[in-house]
Amino acid sequence: MVRDGYLYAIALLVVAALLHTFLGGWLWSTVPVLLATFFLWFFRDPDRAVPQGDGLVVSPADGKITEVLRVTTPEGETLRLSIFLNVFNVHVNRSPISGVLREVRYQKGEFLNAMNPASAEKNEQNLAVVESDEGYTVAFKQIAGLLARRIVFKPATGARLERGERIGLIKFGSRVDVLLPDNAELRVKKGDNVKGGSSILASIPDRSPHAAQDELLVETLV
Repeated sequence: MVRDGYLYAIALLVVAALLHTFLGGWLWSTVPVLLATFFLWFFRDPDRAVPQGDGLVVSPADGKITEVLRVTTPEGETLRLSIFLNVFNVHVNRSPISGVLREVRYQKGEFLNAMNPASAEKNEQNLAVVESDEGYTVAFKQIAGLLARRIVFKPATGARLERGERIGLIKFGSRVDVLLPDNAELRVKKGDNVKGGSSILASIPDRSPHAAQDELLVETLV
């Protein structure tokens, strides 16, 4: 359970108790009690079995894959996956790979519907770039939605992150974009539902000198 869930629930239960005391009867307290129950459920934080293996990229969020695009950035071509989180999804976010957090960039903005393509540029958002031990980078962007009003991101630049590690959350409906190297081999498609920390989005081929030598040896033998 995320701490925020307890804070919201306790505040609402206090309101319920005051309504019961001063207005009489539990009927007046029904709404705040139901809201307290909802917040305890919404801020749940279940454990996840994190896949093990070289080059795997796991989903940083629960939700539905709504977009798979190849886009051009100043650093070159990259694959972008967009994950839409509705109000019923777990909103705790996780690191997609193991590596060092090289950059964190927060941007204030609007609160357009997260399904709107313009939200990727205009909404409140937080970009995190993680460099793997193998040298490739994976970036992911927490994007606030129509109802979301706060993005939480805990690690500081330079921190070591592990695949599937909890790194923060977005409150209420929102979106998370994942930027993958152009050679990533996708394991998901548009329309798939994924779970943060456990669903594999893609695998990154090993392009180290040792791997290249192994490929050349295989081709020679064949």
